[in-house]
Amino acid sequence: MDRVFRMLAFWTGIFAVMFYTGDMMVPAVLSLIQTVFFLTVSYLKLSERTYMYLFGAYLTVFIVGYTWYSEFILVPGFGS
Repeated sequence: MDRVFRMLAFWTGIFAVMFYTGDMMVPAVLSLIQTVFFLTVSYLKLSERTYMYLFGAYLTVFIVGYTWYSEFILVPGFGS
């Protein structure tokens, strides 16, 4: 299970680099924070159940944050 978190860190790191090269600093920093989180957790050698609980908590926080952003911050049609 620790390898899964390293894989997640790899892909969020790729996204961070792509956001950075696209001059999108806020998503780049958020992706970098996720990369550090996944890398840190992957080297803790936790039980498989703990890894699953952490991933479930991560998904819950992501969905709540994304919903909050899309409801209260995002301006529809801005920039088009």
